[in-house]
Amino acid sequence: MSSPSPLPSLFVVGANHHTTPLELREKLALTAEKLATFQHLAAQIEGMKELAVLNTCNRVEFYGVAGSSHAIERLQAEFCRLSGMPEADFAEIRKLAGGKDAIIHLLSVACGLESQMLGENEIFGQVKDAYEAAQKRQSVGPVLNRVFQKAFQGAKHVRTNTAVNAGQVSVANVAVELALSIFGNLRATRVLLLGAGDIGEKTAKAFQSRGAGSLTVASRTLTRAMELATEFGAVALPFEQMAQRLHEFDVVVCSTAAPHAVVTQSAAETALRRRPSQPLFFIDLALPRDVEPAVAGLENAFVYNLDDLAKIAEKARVARAAEVNKAKQIVDERAHSIWQQIASQVGASPLTTPNGAPSLHQPTS
Repeated sequence: MSSPSPLPSLFVVGANHHTTPLELREKLALTAEKLATFQHLAAQIEGMKELAVLNTCNRVEFYGVAGSSHAIERLQAEFCRLSGMPEADFAEIRKLAGGKDAIIHLLSVACGLESQMLGENEIFGQVKDAYEAAQKRQSVGPVLNRVFQKAFQGAKHVRTNTAVNAGQVSVANVAVELALSIFGNLRATRVLLLGAGDIGEKTAKAFQSRGAGSLTVASRTLTRAMELATEFGAVALPFEQMAQRLHEFDVVVCSTAAPHAVVTQSAAETALRRRPSQPLFFIDLALPRDVEPAVAGLENAFVYNLDDLAKIAEKARVARAAEVNKAKQIVDERAHSIWQQIASQVGASPLTTPNGAPSLHQPTS
């Protein structure tokens, strides 16, 4: 009599800011076009039973249920091929977990414990969006449906019963606090927002609440820039005029979804020449980055990217160490409960073998 087939495995594999520097995260970030291509390729993988993709500024992660280690290997191979990264290099930086550990990771991500800025608010919505997108594609089933829904409940519990997200932590707020620390008062500071998406909108709101007197919004979609400008009493600037008028601003906050830099070294040099002795500050919230790295080397140009903002926000993590421990305890308890509910449906984690390839194992509990 043949032995029963192994249970499918719940897993997460991907890369995030903990092990992946900004330069590599740029390379791994999935544009809308690449994401669609990857999802199409993933749907063709034999044994890939369920899949949800979380693609944000600081992480690209794949949560799934696979019938074999080969399916997970294929998923990684397709992602590496699409990103232009050798599989061996990806294996050095990836996050790979399964079973209960995968659930712990998802819960920790959803409640902001895994964020660069501890307790950030945006990530919960981003995880929900990733799950809803997977539902629309019909790429999730009974296992991921339960895991994600329970994860949302757990994340809300953490946010309600701990102070891990005290102070309304967000990239937008940290960016504006940085501007305040530089200028002291924003009433006379001229601010240009490049990008009118969700982060751009939240940044505009944060600047307005801190008394910024001059806001200008530029977006590749002029109508969206005009909408945001109207909402916050700002001025809309046609995107194609941005480079020529860069010298008019003191702070440029970038959050576009462009696949390449939109502020070039040449444009920054020209702007600085037209505002002698006046520094120009760039706060780059985009990934891939909106500001060419060479701009940081220009005299009187100061560039802060996502990793820089995370260092500024690190003080909040230290101050809330007790709340972090409390949140982690809740996450562990919730993850154990979820795992108990689904352990009969899936096997344990895909663990790495000596050669770095995933290997599926049966649950031990």
